[in-house]
Amino acid sequence: MTYPRDLQYTRDHEWARIEDDVIRVGITSYAVEQLG
Repeated sequence: MTYPRDLQYTRDHEWARIEDDVIRVGITSYAVEQLG
């Protein structure tokens, strides 16, 4: 599995990406599967 190099990950399967002056956050596909 490959991971985008521009993302920062937490232990809780969340990620963050800095885009200019905006921080975009989300959850990994594993977290999506676990949430149902």
